[in-house]
Amino acid sequence: MNPLNHVAIIMDGNGRWGLKYKNSRNAGHKEGLKAVERIIKVSIEQKIKFLTLYAFSTENWKRPKKEITYLFNLLQKFLTDRLEDINRQKIKIKILGYKRFSLKLNRLLNLAEKKTCKNTKLQINLALNYGSKTEIIHALKKISKSNCKINENNLEKFLQTKNIPDPDLLIRTGSTQRLSNFLLWQLAYSEIFFEKKLWPAFNEKDYKKIIKKFKNIKRNFGKI
Repeated sequence: MNPLNHVAIIMDGNGRWGLKYKNSRNAGHKEGLKAVERIIKVSIEQKIKFLTLYAFSTENWKRPKKEITYLFNLLQKFLTDRLEDINRQKIKIKILGYKRFSLKLNRLLNLAEKKTCKNTKLQINLALNYGSKTEIIHALKKISKSNCKINENNLEKFLQTKNIPDPDLLIRTGSTQRLSNFLLWQLAYSEIFFEKKLWPAFNEKDYKKIIKKFKNIKRNFGKI
């Protein structure tokens, strides 16, 4: 069976779920947080060490301002209410992306990283204001300034995922089949599962089913 160390998830479908069942995109985002907690619980049970969640992309700034404000207020409240519990569970928080938010949210994100930095049960990489193309360009600029030779090993040293193993498995909910500028470098050899369910409807059974399928896939990595 394949070892599973790192799962990455594109949590797509909150808004559509909210409109369909609650007549509100924001209600879908709120419900999506419950799905996050379900998946964290299963990840710990399955002894998965890294979980990367695509929460807000660089392209998501194109959304209505009211929705963006709601999203960040929701995240702020979640971290305020749950940070102590997250720390007690020995979960480490790391932010991928660029912290260009309100002063209050930036401070809270920094606190979450600092407070949980020594935890080892599960590392949650929260991709916020993250775009893979921007990440790669910034890494190349840093290599150029450092006078290092441009190769795979050196580039990876300057990515935001430095010291984080590449995802073994990518799950995208919501029936859309694309990567949406997410971990383009890191996903080169990940197994990809596209799930039709919208993110708030994604449950423990769905997650475990995908994990089981992944563990039984024959992974060649270019070999026969």
